Amino acid sequence: MKTLGDFNFKGKKVLVRCDFNVPLDERGNILDDYRIQKTIPTIEYLIKEGAKVILMSHLGRPEGKVIESLRLTPIQDKLMEYLDLSITKANDCIGKEIEKWVGKMQPGEILLLENLRFHKEEEENEENFARELSKLGDIFINDAFGASHRNHASIIGIPKYLPSGAGFLLEKEIKVLSDLMKNPKKPLIAIIGGKKVEEKTGLINKISEIADFILISGLIKEEIEEKRISLKNPQKIIGPIDEIDHRDIGPKTVENFKEKIRLAKTVFWNGPLGKIETERFQKGTREITSAIIESQAFSVVGGGETVEFINKIGLTEKFNHLSTGGGAMLEFLAGEKLPGLVALNTRPRPFVKGRGKGRDEGKL
Repeated sequence: MKTLGDFNFKGKKVLVRCDFNVPLDERGNILDDYRIQKTIPTIEYLIKEGAKVILMSHLGRPEGKVIESLRLTPIQDKLMEYLDLSITKANDCIGKEIEKWVGKMQPGEILLLENLRFHKEEEENEENFARELSKLGDIFINDAFGASHRNHASIIGIPKYLPSGAGFLLEKEIKVLSDLMKNPKKPLIAIIGGKKVEEKTGLINKISEIADFILISGLIKEEIEEKRISLKNPQKIIGPIDEIDHRDIGPKTVENFKEKIRLAKTVFWNGPLGKIETERFQKGTREITSAIIESQAFSVVGGGETVEFINKIGLTEKFNHLSTGGGAMLEFLAGEKLPGLVALNTRPRPFVKGRGKGRDEGKL
């Protein structure tokens, strides 16, 4: 798989698949911009190398329709804030007008395409939609680890037509998560919280092969028992011994979990240990957060809720790696091949291309 250092970007139109699928409030304000922040180094590198940068992403689940509240305008504003550069946002992601605009771009300019999922063909991985997107670029860079488990046109379709590689964020995610599974410093303590145990069974089974202990939340424990799920290495799994209203781990459990975390040289954490959207049920998760930091173990955290919580309480910098992937991270760690990574090793086939300061929109 190629990375940024394998390309000459000078004067090239670079199509970058980002994961700007960030949580918004009812007014359209971004609640957590971590995924945007982590893509900035790739964009800055491409600008420095003289590329014409075309960014694309999905946001939410518009199901192939134009939903005004899911336009990428808040993303455009946040990118301009971080980059301190003018960024134009298109009013669509394909079409002749956008091809003309891209054809007039100068090195160092940035164009943000509109929400890919306004077209149902994106999630359907429709061939012609992938070709239309491909017409906009000379090189494709995937920096969307969080979407790389999807068989979508912008993830696996474009590499069929363009030379492709991984951005800095995708490259780092693969390295850190691969090292976690192949060569962690021991003892390794895994903490699996949240719910939906069926989605996490593969991860629990895989990581139990190398972890010394796996600490699980009350909901995960309940689901395992109720659904009679059989797990590998059950002797390594430690559940809560007391709880608060079935919505948070109790003080005895906190102490038990802390005792195990103090042993750790590596900690992997996915999923909160209580109903953290309610402040009174955050105590257990907060105490485990502090215990991981105090342990000085190499710490890897993943899952949207968990990462958002850590960002919200201002402790992002205290962890070694916060993954931008939710489902993608779970599948990668469970040993599954992510379609987006497989696609980056595709040899592109040639096709006949079409034509291709402040906030501009619809002026293409």
